[in-house]
Amino acid sequence: MADRKKEAKVMGLSFIFKKLALVAVTLTLAATSVAAQTQPGCESSCGNISIPYPFGTGDGCNISSNFFITCNTTFNPPKAFLTTSTIEILDISLDGYLRISESIGYDCYNEVGRTLYFDIWLQLSKFPISHTRNKFTAIGCDTYAHVKDYLGDTYSTGCLTFCDNITNVVKGSCSGIGCCQTAIPKGVRSYHVTFDSSNKHSNVLSFNPCSYGFVAEDGAYNFSISDLYDKNFRDKEFPMILDWTIGNQTCAEAKMDQKNYACKENSDCIDPENGPGYLCKCLDGFQDINECDTLKPCNGTCNNAPGSYNCSCPDGFEGDGLRNGTGCSPKVVMLHRQSFSIAVVALGIGVGVLFSLLCLSWVYMGLRQRKLTAEKSENLQQNGGMLMREQLPKRAEMLTT
Repeated sequence: MADRKKEAKVMGLSFIFKKLALVAVTLTLAATSVAAQTQPGCESSCGNISIPYPFGTGDGCNISSNFFITCNTTFNPPKAFLTTSTIEILDISLDGYLRISESIGYDCYNEVGRTLYFDIWLQLSKFPISHTRNKFTAIGCDTYAHVKDYLGDTYSTGCLTFCDNITNVVKGSCSGIGCCQTAIPKGVRSYHVTFDSSNKHSNVLSFNPCSYGFVAEDGAYNFSISDLYDKNFRDKEFPMILDWTIGNQTCAEAKMDQKNYACKENSDCIDPENGPGYLCKCLDGFQDINECDTLKPCNGTCNNAPGSYNCSCPDGFEGDGLRNGTGCSPKVVMLHRQSFSIAVVALGIGVGVLFSLLCLSWVYMGLRQRKLTAEKSENLQQNGGMLMREQLPKRAEMLTT
């Protein structure tokens, strides 16, 4: 019996320790690094785009002005733009890259000569164009597309593509017949795409009046033969990848300045290939899940927090902000109800006061009437008796005569 009690006690303690361990693991998994979450009180998204720190939409929300995101709410849904530019952001990854949307350049001809020309360019102050995730693409059958840095003195490359007949073109192939692709140099922050043509497309006008050139995410574009003669192709946009890092220091240099060092607990510092600067990478098991994006639990504004989230209602609304809760309701409706209730109460008080005054008046009138009646009766008794004593002798004399 003693052994069984001892065994039961040990099993009980084991159960408690397992529970405590489970709680500890749960709390550990709920933790996250600074680089994986939105700053408290800051917008966690713009439309369909999540905005994790070090990016942000206002003072105290982004680590520096280069990481500022403009959320333009005139679009439906709202669109995010890099700093104050017109560069639209499609995605922000904590793995150190930024996906943006970019237009394409073109050079078009007819029987007379050139009709349209757009030499596209891009210049960035902070983030380099990823040389591992992008390709420069040229499309055309009488096309020379040249790409160089915006100032023209750092790098220069290009693509040459020819085809005499559309039957020679192979769908999906960018090997130089109708389509050509080449790599982007490492670390560049600008590009300028220009065009030239040997015969001004005069020999291929029937199926290829335009040349096209653009920098796009590798794999985002798949060459189609119809792109050679589709006049609307010049209106398309393609995603492009920018690399981002924090600051201009290496991890070793950044760790020496703990006040401004962005990688806090449960994260590690990484020196990226496309520096300068560093990245903060969450340790295994410490990556925060953005419930606002995955669960979409709020009817109002959703704010992601480490291991959790909270919902709030915009100005002029009230409620818990939850989709499965009370949601957000206009306060105006409640104000009307309160005004109506106040009016009813005031009316009731007014009627009550008026009724009380009427009752007091009735009581007062009744008491006064009773007083007058009493005084009249008393006066009659006094004055009426004397009058009768005076009238009786006169009546007796009249009867005798």
